[in-house]
Amino acid sequence: MTETPLWLQGRDAVIEAADPTEFRHGTPDYHLSAVVMPGQRTTQHAPGSLEAIVESIVQVFEMEVSHKKDPATWVSMVTEHFRTNVNGGGWASAQDIADQGSYNVLVGDSVFYKPESFDGQHDVFHGAFPNGFYWEVLEVLSPPPVVTFKWRHWGSFDGEYHGFQPNGKTIEMFGMSVAKVNDDLKLLEVEHYYDPNAFLGKLTGGCPVAHN
Repeated sequence: MTETPLWLQGRDAVIEAADPTEFRHGTPDYHLSAVVMPGQRTTQHAPGSLEAIVESIVQVFEMEVSHKKDPATWVSMVTEHFRTNVNGGGWASAQDIADQGSYNVLVGDSVFYKPESFDGQHDVFHGAFPNGFYWEVLEVLSPPPVVTFKWRHWGSFDGEYHGFQPNGKTIEMFGMSVAKVNDDLKLLEVEHYYDPNAFLGKLTGGCPVAHN
C-alpha cells in the first residue's frame, strides 16, 4: 500500500515534519481552528472526499505561505512553476508571496486596505480577528487536474482594523478559485475570484482607509 504523500496528510502533519528553523516566528499554532471552527463552519465533508482533500491542501498552502520563510520548503506546490492571481490580474510567483506576503498579494488594489510589511499585514488581520479567521470549501465543481471550487472565509470582527473599531459581528466573504494541480495533487497555478472591497468595506463601515 502506497503511503499518503506528506502534503496530503494535513496541515498538522506538515508542521510536525518541518524543521523548526523553517518557520518565521516559531511553530504556528492552529488550536483555534480545531476548537472554534467546527462549530462555525457551514459544510461537513466526508473524510477522503474531494472537498475534504481540496480543503486540506489549501490549509497546508495557507500555513506555508504565512509561516515558512523559504518557498523551497513549501510542499503544497511545485514551487518553481507556481503562480497565482486575483480577478484576472497580474501573476505572482511563490517568491513574490514570500517577499510581499499573501494578504498583500491576494487583497490586491483596494481603497479599504493599505499594503503593509510581511509581518504587518498579518498583524492587521490577526488584530481584527483575534478569535480566528477561518476558511472552508463549500463545493467542488470540477475534479483534478483543474479543480474549481467555491469557498467561504469568515471571522468575528472583535479587534481594531486600521483604526476602525470592532462591532463583534461575523464578517464573511465568498469566492471561487480555479487550481491547476499535477498528478501528485501539488499546486501549479491558482486563480481567485472574489470582491475584496465587499469584505473590507464591512470592516470600515464603507469608509475608505486613508493611504499615507
